Amino acid sequence: MLLAYLVLPIDLIPDFIPVIGYADDAIIVALALRSVARRAGLEVLEDHWPGTPAGLGAVLRAAGIADPS
Repeated sequence: MLLAYLVLPIDLIPDFIPVIGYADDAIIVALALRSVARRAGLEVLEDHWPGTPAGLGAVLRAAGIADPS
């Protein structure tokens, strides 16, 4: 659904409006990623995280998932 929203020319706020035109896209992407991270769970994120522990901690905080460390 996220990909379809981003590809379709219909937006909640038109992109030609400065700053907030792209803000709706960024917010929807963030909410979709948060949903996916929550659904996947802590163990899956830890197993597949290619970055640093600090980066994983930031993702966990943004997703509202308890960081065990």
